[in-house]
Amino acid sequence: MTYLTPSLRSLFRILSLTIVLAAAAGAQTKDECLACHNDNSLTMERAGKDVSLFVNPAILNRSPHARQNCIACHTGFDAENVPHKEKITPVRCSSCHANAEMKHQFHAAQLRAEKKRGALDQACKKCHGTHNVVAPSAGKGAGSCETCHTDVVGIFSQSAHGKALASGQPGAPKCTGCHSHDITYPAAGADTAAVKRAQERVCLSCHLDNPDVRARMTTAKNFVRAYDMSVHGAALQRGNGRAASCVDCHGSHAMQPGFKSESSTNKTHIPELCGKCHQAISKEYTASSHGIALREGVKDAPSCTDCHGEHSILRPDDPSAAVNEKNVSARICTPCHSSVRLSEKYGISTGKVASYNASFHGLAQRGGQKEVANCASCHSVHNIRPSSDPASTVNKANLATTCGKCHPGANEAFTVGKIHVTESETDEPLLYWISTIYLIMIFVIIGGMLVHNIADFRRKAIHKLKVRRGAAQAPHHVSHRLYVRMTGNERLQHVSLLVSFFVLVFTGFMLRFPDAWWVVLIRGLSDSVFDARSVIHRVAGAVMIAASVYHVGYLAFTKRGRQLFMDLLPRLSDATDAIAVLKYNFGFSKVKPKFDRFSYIEKSEYWALVWGNIVMGATGFIMWFDNYFMGILTKLGWDIARTVHYYEAWLAFLAILVWHIYFVIFNPDAYPMNLAWLKGTLSEEEMADEHALELERIKAAEESVSIAPDVPRDDAPTM
Repeated sequence: MTYLTPSLRSLFRILSLTIVLAAAAGAQTKDECLACHNDNSLTMERAGKDVSLFVNPAILNRSPHARQNCIACHTGFDAENVPHKEKITPVRCSSCHANAEMKHQFHAAQLRAEKKRGALDQACKKCHGTHNVVAPSAGKGAGSCETCHTDVVGIFSQSAHGKALASGQPGAPKCTGCHSHDITYPAAGADTAAVKRAQERVCLSCHLDNPDVRARMTTAKNFVRAYDMSVHGAALQRGNGRAASCVDCHGSHAMQPGFKSESSTNKTHIPELCGKCHQAISKEYTASSHGIALREGVKDAPSCTDCHGEHSILRPDDPSAAVNEKNVSARICTPCHSSVRLSEKYGISTGKVASYNASFHGLAQRGGQKEVANCASCHSVHNIRPSSDPASTVNKANLATTCGKCHPGANEAFTVGKIHVTESETDEPLLYWISTIYLIMIFVIIGGMLVHNIADFRRKAIHKLKVRRGAAQAPHHVSHRLYVRMTGNERLQHVSLLVSFFVLVFTGFMLRFPDAWWVVLIRGLSDSVFDARSVIHRVAGAVMIAASVYHVGYLAFTKRGRQLFMDLLPRLSDATDAIAVLKYNFGFSKVKPKFDRFSYIEKSEYWALVWGNIVMGATGFIMWFDNYFMGILTKLGWDIARTVHYYEAWLAFLAILVWHIYFVIFNPDAYPMNLAWLKGTLSEEEMADEHALELERIKAAEESVSIAPDVPRDDAPTM
């Protein structure tokens, strides 16, 4: 024995224990061992130093080994060596914990070194202690790690995880909870992607799969799960070790929630965080209006995640991505730049969004057209600067270059006129007055037509009801003879105008009202609907112009055409006829005026069509060849053409609907339809009712030359 100066009490205990052990033939219990080792003055000399042999029963009884006898670990005791032999057999933890080595892969290098020199069991005590072993389930994992990892444990204790562990929150992570998995980089050349995937699995084991942790989180499951489908998650699964993982963004030991100013994912640090991988983009953003505002403390300024998302970041060419070219204006720029709150707080003009949405670019974008300018096309993506900045893509000096990306040959004329323009008086007075004048014209003209037609319908409907009831005299009996109203050539011209007109109206209003229910239904048929719409609209415009040019030739080079033109010329009698009809329809006169080949109704319609074709054709041509005409007429000139084109379309459409369709279909004397545009003829009853003067002239001519009524002629009425 090498005990040095034991106390009398200790000596007494040793003598007593010796007698007991001798009697028990080597049987030893924990109490028997503590009979000596419960003395805090019990020491021994080791390497020239006094080493305490004191074992505190209170600590021992709290350890996982409390129910074990001392000799379960301290082996090699027998009756010949009482109380025990001088050199005790070292404790072998692996005798019970055979699989411990596999559970400690985070210290694999250290374990291999200790195992090589035969001291593997001694290494256990460095972390777990001796008699003061603490069970891993007790949640004190950090305590044993700080012996070697003081700096890391200090950082961890201040993190969200460390504070949760200290406060005893269920599911709070401890060191071994994460590091029992192979989630570190043990050597150069390690599979980085595999390590990052392991890290992700560890993070998700709590943040997705642990109910206790989920209950304390403010984010939804889908938000956490979205990482796997993101551009970063997908790249990592493909084996790209450079792809951002949970640890790359959130950190490891110093992890803090995003609302903490010191968090790496706090909004103010996001550009710096993303810049670790996207250096060039981060540099552009930092110098932009948004980056400067964020640095100056404007929390409402957008950072990377505001536009690209957080866990659900997708590639820009993904149609589902918010930053996709077809989504960026509506889903990224509009929410901020149309916000009343932000407008009041920072003076942001909300009119820019409204003007873009009403522009050709905005309408086509909303309609799903594939190639059309969005906000980023002009203002850039990350390097957004105010127009006053010489480096801005929308600075006056740079506009021609910016526009030239989509409009080859763009010159300085492209910059004459406001880019974000509306029809308000304060924004662009010229467009305001054009639209105002057109609205007045539409109200007066279409309103006048409605009043005229309602009175006409009422008079004719009442007369027919009276005839049906015998209260009025039926028209005189007429023959069933037919009279040529439109030749085949003229009907072909009419059909060309009819079809092209309604196709133009349909496809034109599709562009102007891309969110209308009927447009949405059509857009649902294919993603290419709006591209086809553009082609169809132009083809229909070309057909209408071609039909109009042909009609001019028909008027000039055919006998019937020249007569048609002469008969359609306005005369003073047309004004008197219109007044007479109004007096008749409103009951101020009992005499219905007689009309010749064309009444004021057809003449006004014809010349309105001529005017509309000229205006719509000219403005449509300017809009079609925008690059050329904008370079001559300026951007403002193009905007004028577009405004006129739109309101003239409404005027023409409503005039055809209210005026022409009424007299051809809903007119009680023609219902259900005047078939002259299909058959080319009118009955004698129709002639007598609508073209009495022409009928009288025809009959007089026939009588004067004694032409039999049943002998048809090309330029005469037929049976």
